[in-house]
Amino acid sequence: MASPGALEPAAGSVPGTKVELTVSCRNLLDMDTFSKSDPVVVLFVQGSGSSEWKEFGRTEVIDNTLNPDFVRKFVLDYYFEEKQNLRFDVYNMDSKSCSVLKQDFLGQAFVALGEVIGSQRGRLERPLTGVPGKRCGTILLLAEELSNCRDIVTMQLCANKLDKKDFFGKSDPFLVFYRSNEDGTFTICHKTEVVKNTLNPVWQPFTIPVRALCNGDYDRTVKIDVYDWDRDGSHDFIGEFATSYRELSRAQSQFTVYEVLNPRKKCKKKKYVNSGTVTLLSFSVESEFTFVDYIRGGTQLNFTVAIDFTASNGMPSQPTSLHYASPYQLSAYALALKAVGEIIQDYDSDKLFPAYGFGAKLPPDGKISHQFPLNNNVDNPNCAGIEGVLESYLQSLRTVQLYGPTNFAPVINQVAGAAAQVTDGSQYHVLLIITDGVISDMLQTKEAIVTASALPMSIIIVGVGPAEFEGELVFGDTREGRWKLCPFLRDAFSVLEERMVFLSLVATPPRLSDTGCPLPAMEELDGDEVRVSSRGRFAERDIVQFVPFRDYVDDSGNQVLSMARLAKDVLAEIPEQLLSYMKTRDIKPRRAAPQ
Repeated sequence: MASPGALEPAAGSVPGTKVELTVSCRNLLDMDTFSKSDPVVVLFVQGSGSSEWKEFGRTEVIDNTLNPDFVRKFVLDYYFEEKQNLRFDVYNMDSKSCSVLKQDFLGQAFVALGEVIGSQRGRLERPLTGVPGKRCGTILLLAEELSNCRDIVTMQLCANKLDKKDFFGKSDPFLVFYRSNEDGTFTICHKTEVVKNTLNPVWQPFTIPVRALCNGDYDRTVKIDVYDWDRDGSHDFIGEFATSYRELSRAQSQFTVYEVLNPRKKCKKKKYVNSGTVTLLSFSVESEFTFVDYIRGGTQLNFTVAIDFTASNGMPSQPTSLHYASPYQLSAYALALKAVGEIIQDYDSDKLFPAYGFGAKLPPDGKISHQFPLNNNVDNPNCAGIEGVLESYLQSLRTVQLYGPTNFAPVINQVAGAAAQVTDGSQYHVLLIITDGVISDMLQTKEAIVTASALPMSIIIVGVGPAEFEGELVFGDTREGRWKLCPFLRDAFSVLEERMVFLSLVATPPRLSDTGCPLPAMEELDGDEVRVSSRGRFAERDIVQFVPFRDYVDDSGNQVLSMARLAKDVLAEIPEQLLSYMKTRDIKPRRAAPQ
């Protein structure tokens, strides 16, 4: 068998995850004298990194009610990696004008789309505010992922007595599938392999998403062309037939035979019957579970933070320090923490986040720690919300001594231990490591990542500061011995080490990418080019995402835009990483409890 060399599908994105919002209101203000209010809800969306609100759409107006259930839905594209801010304004439509400025304002509510999806059963109720001295009632939001984007089809076809097209042989047939568009045109969506030198081919079973085959419209025409493959790409047209998803699905229990017709031959030959037949041998449909399915089924994202407290960050009291927070702007560490944490927290019901520091000397004895709780509570390192993490982080800066080295393995193992306790799909852990320098325990870190790849967890590494994050410093067990022999050099060496002066006692050869180039240390952990390995074991999944924060800093100094850019890229892989764990363990999402 061979694959055809032409008629490749045009590059394009398959329709993404879409979420439908249903809106209701309860106990609205009554603004009419002789009747009740005539409410309408207007949805405004905020662009990523922008403070500007733009109208997205409106519900219908329902006359004379304070408890409307709107029929018209809002359908939104959902992106896990972005904080999608929504604003719902409620008005009483008394005049014929479409302008809401001429209507009575009944209240408004601000939410993030992630909050609605992450709430219990995808249902969220919020109080309406904005009318001084009045109780404005509540708005109820129900989020549902559109079902037509979730199914995948597996089918197999064969053909019989196709036209002979090759002079010295028979034909080399293959099929091309097209879905019809609303304007009457067709878009290629699948192509089978070529079966060589036969008029009775049997093609291999193939799988295709329903959204790609018919965009969720079960009655939309699906056109299938039959070609004879030619090496020069000038494939000969044998014939065509048309069907639909609904027609195909009805044939699951019986063979369905389609006549292959060539319109040109049909016009020329009076006795023309067909150019062969194609038979549907099998057709099955399965649900393609999505990230939203697992979240709505109760999967919780547990967020843990680990912050670099090594000496290379500089004295926190100095403006040159990466930990320095001026009265006018947040530090790079705080920006990265807020950018990622404010999105993740929408998917955690208790909003309690373990937060650790590493690479610092702790009072009162000056012991170096690589996983100390920022809230100084070993038994309960949880902080209340992202603001609680920030508060504990700033407090730790005032009490610990920045030191070194930069070890990732202890905190990775800490989170992996928690992830190992619940592996049934109800919990998924995300560890955010924010650092400024080179990893000192690379071998141990790779070992920890390989182990963690079998557990329900992901690791995000954000590099702050000007470092290139390319070096690799591995001292193994020699460091402690050397420091014991030279205690008076300990402090000086720690600073030098964290300043990336590579005083390596144990050399390690650089890892090579597929192109033969050395991989930077952080890129090696990321695993996009070469899967992370340790002592002959390879990571089961790619669970690490690394980004340098400097690539997302807005040139104009707009911190909101910088945070939005960072969050979008750094969180983009989390849904797929969660799905990869669930698929490898054959864990299906739990059914949401009935409302």
